[in-house]
Amino acid sequence: MSLSVKFAFFCSFSSLILQASFLFVKAQKNNGGVVVSTQLWCVAKNNAEDAPLQQALDWACGPGGADCKPIQQGGPCYDPTDIQKTASYAFNDYFLKKGMTDDSCSFDNTAAVTSLNPSYGNCKFPASASASNGSFSGSTAADMGSNSADFSGCDNILGTIWFWLLITIHLFFVIFQVN
Repeated sequence: MSLSVKFAFFCSFSSLILQASFLFVKAQKNNGGVVVSTQLWCVAKNNAEDAPLQQALDWACGPGGADCKPIQQGGPCYDPTDIQKTASYAFNDYFLKKGMTDDSCSFDNTAAVTSLNPSYGNCKFPASASASNGSFSGSTAADMGSNSADFSGCDNILGTIWFWLLITIHLFFVIFQVN
C-alpha cells in the first residue's frame, strides 16, 4: 500500500472517529463534570405477553391519560396486528407526560426504558429530554439503577482535545507501521 493511500485512509478514519464521537456522545462540562446526553423512550418489553400488554395499553389510554390518537385507526401509528408497537407508543406518551420516572415506565413490568428510537415508517415517537450522569433530566429525576454510570470524573479526558489528539496520533503510528 502506497504512502499516499495510507495517509488518505488515516485522514478519513480520523475524521470519522472525531465526527462519530461528537455525534453519538455529546459531552458538556457541568460543574466540573461531564454530562452525557441521550434520548430515551419507554417501550413494551419484547418478552411481554399480549394479555398483560393489552391491559396496560387500555389503562394508559384510559385512566392513564396517554394521547392514543396516533395509534387509533387512521393514525400514523395504527397497527392492529402488533400490540408491542401499539402499546409502546402509549407507554412512551405516558412516560413523557408523567416526568420520566421509573414508575412511569413500568406498566406492571411490561415496559422498559430504551435509548433505541422505536419510530418506524410514518410513526414518530417523541423522545425524552435527555439522560445525564445516570439519571433522567426533566421535571422529575429518577435513578436509572445498577446500569447507570457516573461520568463526573471524565471531564479531564472527554472534555479536552488532548484525548482525541492522542487517539489520532496513535492511529497515525499504527497505520504507518503496518507494511
